[in-house]
Amino acid sequence: MSVRDLYLHKRTTPDEAMSHVRSGDFIIVPTGVGEPPALLHALSAQRRRFRDVKVAQILPLGKYDYFDAETADCVRHVAFFFSGATRAGGQAGLIDYIPSYFSEMPGLIERGMIPADVVLSMASSMDQHGYFSLSLGADYTMASVARARAIVLEVNPNVPFANGNCHIHISQVAALVESETPLFEVGLPKIGPVQEAIAQYVADLIEDGSTLQIGYGGIPDAVVMQLTHKHDLGIHTEMIGDGILTLLESGAVTNRKKNYLPGKMIATFALGSKKLYEFIHRNPMLEMHPVDFTNDPYLVSRNDNLISINATLQIDLVGQCGSETFGPLPYSGTGGQADFVRAANRSRGGKAFIVLPSTAKNDTLSRIVPTLSPGTHVTTSKNDVNYVVTEYGVAQLRGKSAKQRARELIAIAHPDFRAELTDAARKINLL
Repeated sequence: MSVRDLYLHKRTTPDEAMSHVRSGDFIIVPTGVGEPPALLHALSAQRRRFRDVKVAQILPLGKYDYFDAETADCVRHVAFFFSGATRAGGQAGLIDYIPSYFSEMPGLIERGMIPADVVLSMASSMDQHGYFSLSLGADYTMASVARARAIVLEVNPNVPFANGNCHIHISQVAALVESETPLFEVGLPKIGPVQEAIAQYVADLIEDGSTLQIGYGGIPDAVVMQLTHKHDLGIHTEMIGDGILTLLESGAVTNRKKNYLPGKMIATFALGSKKLYEFIHRNPMLEMHPVDFTNDPYLVSRNDNLISINATLQIDLVGQCGSETFGPLPYSGTGGQADFVRAANRSRGGKAFIVLPSTAKNDTLSRIVPTLSPGTHVTTSKNDVNYVVTEYGVAQLRGKSAKQRARELIAIAHPDFRAELTDAARKINLL
C-alpha cells in the first residue's frame, strides 16, 4: 500500500478518532501550539463516556471542556507546567501536577515513569515519503510516540515542516484528521520602562559571538530588543519565538560562532506569529529536536559564552529562586530554567541571568525577600544562581558568601524596601 493509500485509509473525523482512547489511558499532548484543537474538542464532547482518562501537557493554550470539575473523574488534565488556561484549576486542586526538569521528561516517559498510552498532536502535511513533522512541539512528544499504543494526528497545512528529530511516518499513525484552522499566535509583549532598564543591564553583559537561550516572558523579550546591534550571536534554546526572529532580521544572529552545531538554530517548541511559523518551514538554518537534546546541560554547555535569560517571581537573600508558585499556589512550572542555568554555568564564558522587577502589586511588595514565602517551590537553587538583575542593577552571586549575597541583592532591591531587608537580614544573621 502506498503512503498516500495509507493516509486515506487512516483519515477519519475527530469524533471517530476518539475510538482510539480507552478508559484509564494517559494521553500526551505537545507543548503550546502543538496541541490539536479539533481532537481535544472531540475528547471534551465525549468525555462522559470515559473513566480515569488523563491528558498531560506543558503550557495548554485552549480552555477545553474537559477542564470541567464536574467531569474530572471522566477526563482530567495533568499539568507538566501551568498556563492561563489551567492555573485556576491547579490552584483549586482540580488539576494535578508532575514536577520535572523539562530536559528529563523524555527519559521519564522512556522508562515508563510517566505513562504514554495515546499521543494527540498537531502535525504538518505529509511529505512524498510519508513523513509528518511535529515541528511545533518535539519536546517530550517524540519519546511518547515511541511508547504509545495509538498516535492520532491533526494534520494542518499551516503547521511548518521543520528539519531535525521531529518526524513521524504514516505507518506509525493510528488515525488522522484534517484541519485548516489558523494556528494560535502570540505576539511580542508590551515593554515598559522597568523591563527596558533590566534588559539594558543584561544586554551590556552579552558579548558578540555569544549563544543565547531566551526564556518565556516580557523581560527576556525586552532583552532581545536590546541585542539587535550585536554580531554573530547563536541560538540554542527551548522555545523559538518572534523575539529571536527579530534578532535574525537585524543580522545579529548568524550562528557562525557556535562551538556546538555551528550554523544551526536549535529549539524544541515554537510559540509566536504566523510569520514565525512560516520562517520555520523547511528552513535549513533551524532544527527542532526533543527536549532531552535541546536542554541537556552537558550538550548545550559545549557552546562557549552561553547566555541563559530566565525570569523569576521571587528570590531570597541567599539566592533561592521561586519561579513557579506564589507560596504553595501554582503559577507556572519548572520548565527549562534550571536546565539552562546549569548549562550556562558549565559553559566556558557562560552567564546565567535571572531577571525580575524589584516589586509587585504596584510597588507594595518586594520580590527580593529575606526568605521565600512559605510553601514556595524552589526552581533554581542558591548553588546554581549566577547573575540576578532588577531595574536597579546587577548582583553576581556565584562564589559569594551568604553575607555577600545578601548585600548584593539588597543593593538591587527597590529603595523603599532596602532598610526593611537589611533589618530582616540581621535578624537571621545574614548581616
